[in-house]
Amino acid sequence: MKPRNLLALFIIPMGLIIAAVPQNKTKPYKLTAEELLGEVNTRTQYVTPDAVADMIIKKDPSLRLIDVRSQDEFEKFSLPGAINIPVTDLLSDQYTDIINQDIKMNIFYSNGTLTSNEAWMITRQLGFSNNFVLEGGLNYWFDAILNPQKPASTSPDEEFAKYDFRKSAGGALGGGGAIQTTQNLGASSAKPMLKPGGKKKKASGGC
Repeated sequence: MKPRNLLALFIIPMGLIIAAVPQNKTKPYKLTAEELLGEVNTRTQYVTPDAVADMIIKKDPSLRLIDVRSQDEFEKFSLPGAINIPVTDLLSDQYTDIINQDIKMNIFYSNGTLTSNEAWMITRQLGFSNNFVLEGGLNYWFDAILNPQKPASTSPDEEFAKYDFRKSAGGALGGGGAIQTTQNLGASSAKPMLKPGGKKKKASGGC
């Protein structure tokens, strides 16, 4: 693919995200567009479905899943233990102590990644840390965790280890099934690291 086409694949989705971010008239943004773009390029905001599934199964107390879809969508289906903060309400003062803290790992999710990336961009522009995005959103979650595809017989052992974990995790999160270890999954199961904040805030809600 030509470099120009690759650039377009990146710029167009980012433009849609920026255009969709709610207008902020009350809270000063602390990151410049250049700084935010630099963070976007690293893709460190993403947490894989494998890592999230592992944290849910282990009842990791640092995990807090935040569904940024509408309340109607949240009530129809949500991940275990998730709370609902629609992206349109993210700048509300009632949620400041949730998104600006250094106790929990907030992982935003939506159907895909567009809306959850909006939420992440807002919190990063406000200078908040410890907020992340579920890679691929619920669409990828269903494919990867709840309906994993068995690798080809010629696939490396790592792919079979990932498949075994996803199959057992999907079974467990669906109401049963044996749990497989994630120790051989490598980076795909790595959870994000908490970053110290300027001021600790009391966190509420979560798994």
